[in-house]
Amino acid sequence: MRITFCTDLEKSVLVNNFEKRGWIHVNPEEEWNFYWAGMQTCRNLFGLESGYRMNDNQIINHFPNHHELTRKDLLVKNIKRYRKELERDGNPLAARAPNGKYLYLNFVPVTFVLPADYNMFVEEYRKNPQSTWIMKPCGKSQGAGIFLINKLSKLKRWSRESKTPFNPNLVKETYVISRYIDNPLLIGGKKFDLRLYVLVTSFRPLKAYLFKLGFCRFCTVKYDASMQELDNIFVHLTNVSVQRHGGDYNSMHGGKLSVDNLRLYLEGTRGKTVTDNLFKNITWLIVHSLKAVSYIISNDKHCFECYGYDIIIDNNLKPWLIEVNASPSLTSTTVNDRILKYKLIDNIISVVLPPNGIPE
Repeated sequence: MRITFCTDLEKSVLVNNFEKRGWIHVNPEEEWNFYWAGMQTCRNLFGLESGYRMNDNQIINHFPNHHELTRKDLLVKNIKRYRKELERDGNPLAARAPNGKYLYLNFVPVTFVLPADYNMFVEEYRKNPQSTWIMKPCGKSQGAGIFLINKLSKLKRWSRESKTPFNPNLVKETYVISRYIDNPLLIGGKKFDLRLYVLVTSFRPLKAYLFKLGFCRFCTVKYDASMQELDNIFVHLTNVSVQRHGGDYNSMHGGKLSVDNLRLYLEGTRGKTVTDNLFKNITWLIVHSLKAVSYIISNDKHCFECYGYDIIIDNNLKPWLIEVNASPSLTSTTVNDRILKYKLIDNIISVVLPPNGIPE
């Protein structure tokens, strides 16, 4: 039996992988075995209106309600709920320090959803009025619509300006506002974040695989926490889609550094013990973020998903989960990038399909 595939994303790293295995490209209307679909396609396919039923030898690359993990507001809500449940059950994982912070589950910056949690945010802000916060629209990606604030007046102004004169009753877009990690680990004076890939083949029981080849994404401009640089996205946002437009962008290495090289750098500058500890904590953070949604995600055996984890490391070598992406970019900005993403897809197929290649 020849395997048939269809895809909404005409990315070479996908199509080359499929064709190298001798798979046949078909249209979604035809009989397909393997579908690498965009999120909208999955929404339509799993929607009640479609009534589509998958047969035993079909497999698709998203879980029906993956947004419980990948929407910024839902991720935070689910992690908060998970911690509360563990605490209620007296689970030692939910132990707190004397200052009220979680000892083991404190891996997400303090975050509120606006407009719903506005009053709670103001209360938290007043405890520490010197702090900087980062605002992100819940439904956008690639750094769109993000800005930093360090004064309540700026938030009030935003709130006023985002009500449109033509439609004052318009439901405002939901934003999350998080305490900005203002002591990021810098390399060469620049801020970076980690992009790691996590493949989940089942949520109940939880089965997840961490891809070894992640990378760091660097800002093109040196980090500067001063007030006048608050609006400079090239200083604060690591998204390649943002940094590409900076004057100092280097298209050879694309502002990227492999996780292996990060590890070597940290072992050389901070020592092996703390470096190992950091990577242990990163694994821990991934596992608990998945456990936090494992009961809510529709665990469909026809589904698997590769998530893009964005993690920031502060200068105490503590990792913070910033967000989880449902469709991590498969665009290659450099040669190394193409090799890495090609291997990523190849690995995913090898894990989700049995040796004879036919989903069952």
